[in-house]
Amino acid sequence: MGCLPLPILFVLGFLIGRAVAGNNGALWGAGIGLVLGIVLGGLLVMMIRRRR
Repeated sequence: MGCLPLPILFVLGFLIGRAVAGNNGALWGAGIGLVLGIVLGGLLVMMIRRRR
């Protein structure tokens, strides 16, 4: 559950970047999606640990 945002945001960033700016946009979008997925996954894990 904690790593679910990672592949979703990676692919979504890739597709949006490719639609907006072609191949360069796809690389930037995938990178931004990857970083955002890692950050959100980490936040989700932290929230679950604090709850216990």
